[in-house]
Amino acid sequence: MRNFFSILLLSGTLIGGIWLFNNNPDLASTITQYIENGDFLTLEARYSPEDIMQAHRHELLVDDYHSYQEPSLKFHPYLLIEAKYTGKGQRTREGIILWSLVDGEMVLDTDTWSKTHGFQDALLVNATRNEFKILNVLAKYGGATSKEKLKKELNLEPEIFEPWIDSARGKHLIIQKGNHLFLHFQNPNILVTPQTKISQWLVTKPYNHAQRIPKRFSRKQVEKISKAAFGSNFTIRSMKEVALPVYSVEVLNPDGSLHTSFWNALNGQRINPRTLAY
Repeated sequence: MRNFFSILLLSGTLIGGIWLFNNNPDLASTITQYIENGDFLTLEARYSPEDIMQAHRHELLVDDYHSYQEPSLKFHPYLLIEAKYTGKGQRTREGIILWSLVDGEMVLDTDTWSKTHGFQDALLVNATRNEFKILNVLAKYGGATSKEKLKKELNLEPEIFEPWIDSARGKHLIIQKGNHLFLHFQNPNILVTPQTKISQWLVTKPYNHAQRIPKRFSRKQVEKISKAAFGSNFTIRSMKEVALPVYSVEVLNPDGSLHTSFWNALNGQRINPRTLAY
């Protein structure tokens, strides 16, 4: 009987631990980092929080009644992909891609931190290669074209073309108005070369000195969507996770409330909080 109650207690503890782990991402991330107990790769910061606070002092501190609080640093997960693809004239090219595991978008240039727009939506609905063929043609024509022109461009028979269109519409990747089809993204930017312009160094940081935010997307999801987006000649040679250092700058307002802004430590520019997983 004692063994029975011991097993029951152990089972209850295990189930409770699993529930707590799955429902508390911060705790899960902390435990995972503790278990791994190693170093991780991060892009090297060019700006300190003091640099940013001084440069944007007049913007953030509107008068003497506002004051800075202690800034904090968090690391945002990205996937660094080494890939091969074909460019103009079907010539083989090699490139490096930096892909966010938080907002699901690809970085185009690390100096400006310009990004694609539309891959997150595709990730959320698990867009296929066939659906990306539709999306890429629409992007080629500025985000919209007629069904007849799209069908001709894809060179498909109606019995194949219509199910493709229905699937993309059902996933809210495209919309139809009359006889025209439109990309269902605001300011879409998906027809890009699979390469990121990177001019920063990678450095290592120990886990116990870093605050790493949880990933929203997995490397498997990004691998799948990149292959769907860039076609059959796109192949991945290697992948590794890296981090982007992001500062959180808090300003204490006269009424006691806090205003928080987020800043890219590589280029010193403000980050839209909608792209962050807080």
